[in-house]
Amino acid sequence: MQVAADGKPHRVREVADEIARQVSLPEALRRETLPDGRNKLIHRLEWARTYLKKAGLLEYPNRGVFRITDRGLQTVKENRSPIDNRYLQRFPEFLEFKHSRSERNENVPAGVETSELDPEEAIENAYQALRREIESELLRRAKLGTPDFFEQLVVDLLLKMGYGGSRKEAGRAIGKSGDEGIDGVIDEDALGLDVVYVQAKRWSNRTVTRQDIQQFVGALQGKRARKGIFITTSDFAGTARDYVKTIDNKVVLIDG
Repeated sequence: MQVAADGKPHRVREVADEIARQVSLPEALRRETLPDGRNKLIHRLEWARTYLKKAGLLEYPNRGVFRITDRGLQTVKENRSPIDNRYLQRFPEFLEFKHSRSERNENVPAGVETSELDPEEAIENAYQALRREIESELLRRAKLGTPDFFEQLVVDLLLKMGYGGSRKEAGRAIGKSGDEGIDGVIDEDALGLDVVYVQAKRWSNRTVTRQDIQQFVGALQGKRARKGIFITTSDFAGTARDYVKTIDNKVVLIDG
């Protein structure tokens, strides 16, 4: 609103740096992006522009261009409080806009706050909340399932990642180990041009250590294998993750 107070038409991208400077926004936050790669500052400013237009404080004389209205000028002149969503609720046009948004948010999962977010970020938050719920349930089932269930789960996972050709071929490639995990080899690609050694541990209360990975790498060398995947329902110690960066074998770690 302060930038627009000169009465001239502006574009968000042209004034973003000036606005960031006025609010002393750190450089790291200026560069922050949304999951799809768009700049978060630009995104937030564009929605702020939309909210101010809905309240009648800005207008769009041309596509992508905003300009302050007479109501906006009067607001800048009189206002001593932050111009936020609560302040904008004094304008009936904005209340109508918020009401229509509230109706669209009725199906958002409980615990996901959307009132102070723009619609796209609200959708992203809801999606992430649902994803976390699904991840938690899948991990719980993986830990409680039978060894055969976990074996097939890992086979399906590797197939979805592009390994092994068909499910039947991948199932033959991985052999049972009897330790509630699986150990074996699987084709790296559908043509079987290279193989990958696989180890999986269905652990709940134990972290995979550097020693565990060293033993796995030793098994790789014993089979003259160059590549390996270590899958666990738990997590990897920091020393284990650091270790795989120092070895010649290519080992990929997949945690819970």
